[in-house]
Amino acid sequence: MDSLPFVILIIFIALIFDFTNGVHDAANSIATIVSTRVLSPRQAVAWAAFFNFIAFLIFGTLVAKTIGSGLIDINIVTPVVVLAGLLSAILWNLFTWYLGLPTSSSHALIGGYAGAAIAKAGFGVIIAHGWIKTLLFIVVGPLIGLVLGEILIIIAIWIIYKKNFPPNSVNKWSRRLQLFSAALYSLGHGGNDAQKTMGIIASLLFSAGLINSFHIPFWVVLSAHAAIAFGTLTGGWRIVKTMGQKITKLRPIDGVCAETASAVSIFTATFLGVPVSTTHVITGAISGVGMVKGLSAVKWDVTLRIVWAWIFTIPAAGIVGALTYFIFKITSIA
Repeated sequence: MDSLPFVILIIFIALIFDFTNGVHDAANSIATIVSTRVLSPRQAVAWAAFFNFIAFLIFGTLVAKTIGSGLIDINIVTPVVVLAGLLSAILWNLFTWYLGLPTSSSHALIGGYAGAAIAKAGFGVIIAHGWIKTLLFIVVGPLIGLVLGEILIIIAIWIIYKKNFPPNSVNKWSRRLQLFSAALYSLGHGGNDAQKTMGIIASLLFSAGLINSFHIPFWVVLSAHAAIAFGTLTGGWRIVKTMGQKITKLRPIDGVCAETASAVSIFTATFLGVPVSTTHVITGAISGVGMVKGLSAVKWDVTLRIVWAWIFTIPAAGIVGALTYFIFKITSIA
């Protein structure tokens, strides 16, 4: 089934996924800036959404190309495979949102997409080298965030101690800097995450014969960024509570260091064309900043709960994607 109305429906569902990505991952962009009371929740989501949208002005489409043609053999992809992958990712996002778990929308998408493709044509559809760098960054991404967050807060504390800045002055300047660091993080979030939906839509257009070669049309770029920005505006307050309050207690200077560390990690991954999890990265950075106060300052039970959710996301979404494809096949939709 690859009629134009059916393809349009799947594009609409892809943008719904992008919207839920924004809702689900809004916490990553705004948790620290809200928990440190630099901005109100409403102001914070507007700030983050704006930078989510304009990220297309800075980043290319390397991540989109990895998602669309670098993980799965695009020649076996059909619109139904794309639909099954999208639906599984949306279901996983909503399930983990309900539980308040900051899991990765990105990994839910690639897991669901891979699961549906494997259900159609077997494990031979997997492009190994594309998965190697993606899976590697599950570890590298948050590790960069953790280490860099710890280094930045140590440097900041050393400068404050050396110059003997009064606490009120530190908080004042930290709040101003956090506006900048939150903007950087939101740029990275929009630049990496919106591209994942672009890649899925482009693979859909190619599989339906609506484009002759795999590329990312500009209207796809704009619509993906608009959808994720609108999702961020809607917000995800359950996960804000986990990210901003339950991992470790944050001060404005901590927020600056965590967001800056996260932005560096995400920018690096995006320019390398790697679909990194922004959720993983900010969690690592917040934990790294908290560790400077002592290991007991980080609530490791919460962190471990989040890590277990990370581990299960790709296989769980993959199983849901495969089951969804089989349901379509049984009902003669596939």
